[in-house]
Amino acid sequence: MNITPEEARAALVAADAGHHAVADEVGVPGWYWWGLGAAWIGFGVIADLDVFWLTIAVTLAFGIAHAQVFARVAHGRRRTGAVQVRRDVAGRRTMLHVWLLLLALAAAGVAFALLVAADGAAHPAIIGAVLPAAVVVAGGPTLVRWSTRRQAARRDG
Repeated sequence: MNITPEEARAALVAADAGHHAVADEVGVPGWYWWGLGAAWIGFGVIADLDVFWLTIAVTLAFGIAHAQVFARVAHGRRRTGAVQVRRDVAGRRTMLHVWLLLLALAAAGVAFALLVAADGAAHPAIIGAVLPAAVVVAGGPTLVRWSTRRQAARRDG
């Protein structure tokens, strides 16, 4: 079987297009980010109720539920039901980047709530929760795309 240079180029272009189409499937489902943002604000509301046992119970319940969901979606390999990409396409560090984002936002949210409380605001936990919730909803998908592109650049270059 003889392949002309033009056919070879066309095959490489098609393979590259297929690779990019699969790479576009990498990401965490949108419902995860919206759910996490809503949970963050919900935590703020519960914390502002100032009922210690309720705050602890909700924190434990959320921790258990989030651990289950996070383990299934945070690696970025199943953004939709259409395809599950290989770990090397999704990026080996995608889950680490998501974890680091969440930890940084938790610290920023607490710091912001403390600053707002020091200023005398009536509901500092709710106000402090809005910032990380907004960043998670708006920035979470961007972080996963960045992580995937970074992995692809390392693999290709």
